[in-house]
Amino acid sequence: MPATVSGLPTHALIIHATVALVPLAAVLLVLVALWPRLRRALGPLPAIGAAVALILVPITTSTGDKLKDQLGVDNPLVNRHAELGEQLLPWVAALFVAALVLLFADGWRPTAWATPAAASGAGTATASRMRIVTIVVSVIVIALAVVTVVEVIRIGHAGAEAVWQGVGSS
Repeated sequence: MPATVSGLPTHALIIHATVALVPLAAVLLVLVALWPRLRRALGPLPAIGAAVALILVPITTSTGDKLKDQLGVDNPLVNRHAELGEQLLPWVAALFVAALVLLFADGWRPTAWATPAAASGAGTATASRMRIVTIVVSVIVIALAVVTVVEVIRIGHAGAEAVWQGVGSS
């Protein structure tokens, strides 16, 4: 990936996609975790959003590392921002995995949109267990979504402090 695009650091451009998509995917996953009908209507789309977010995170950290090297400064605020940025990937990865587990625990299959729903032959005990699994996974998805959004906010705040340090001071 190039260090700059039209003279602007690639990190400054790609970060906007990451900062928008990671929380958007997290909010969408919270909605489908709380609203089963929406979960069934959207199928894999929230998990796909989480997958795209998962792809963007290492690209963002890589471009950030390139920018840090290009600047050649040893600023503690920039270092703090970089350290926090490195911590986001495991949270987004966990959110993506939980999204997949929720999707399949709720009974979605890759052919779900292509074929009509089959009559459920599962016994009530199996259906009850799957309902419990779905509830537990929904709680995990919600918790991971909250932590992930908080991490994005912390990273963004540290980045803003690093960029705007001293601006507007007298």
